[in-house]
Amino acid sequence: MLLLPATITMRESRDALRMLSQALQAEKEGEVIVDASPLQQFDTSALAVLLECRRLAQAFGRPFSVRHAPAKLAALATLYGVDELLITPPAPASA
Repeated sequence: MLLLPATITMRESRDALRMLSQALQAEKEGEVIVDASPLQQFDTSALAVLLECRRLAQAFGRPFSVRHAPAKLAALATLYGVDELLITPPAPASA
């Protein structure tokens, strides 16, 4: 599982992408799961980073998902029409 940093804005996006792509390449098998729960401060650059990670995962033939996305990130993804590509909805609570 890959962890997002606490901040991904235009300033941090290049470093965040480099870190995530290195981690993605180090894990050779299985689904690429990104845990977005640490993310606290972000802009649309975070979506660009996640879309590039998704592209890399697909290039390696691996499924990709983002889990525990903050509500504001999910709303931003919906606004830009990429929510279905990136955001995994939370599992329904069992009764």
